[in-house]
Amino acid sequence: MRDLSLQAAGGLAILVAIAHGVIAELQVFSRARIEPRGTQRLLRMVWQASTVDWIAIGFLLIAASALEAESARPWIIAVAVIVYGYAAIGNAVATRGRHMGWILMLIVVALALMGL
Repeated sequence: MRDLSLQAAGGLAILVAIAHGVIAELQVFSRARIEPRGTQRLLRMVWQASTVDWIAIGFLLIAASALEAESARPWIIAVAVIVYGYAAIGNAVATRGRHMGWILMLIVVALALMGL
């Protein structure tokens, strides 16, 4: 059951990250007019860096379920909980709870914790 929770957390983490990246490109940056242009590129790269990070953490959660080294498991889960927990709180505060992203991120956190 622990391994299944980690695999579910990892899969959902990857899906949430991909949605985050796609929504940014289609709804945020396609409409944003930020000057100078270099600043807009920088903001896009910083935004998408979190997308890449979240995908990587999703793969780590999935891999943690198959690792022989049990000592790595709690560290991977701790990093996932911190990163996704912080993102969930930031999303909830920034959108005043009107965006479902924070709920999905909290589900990732809960599933990851179930994998301890």
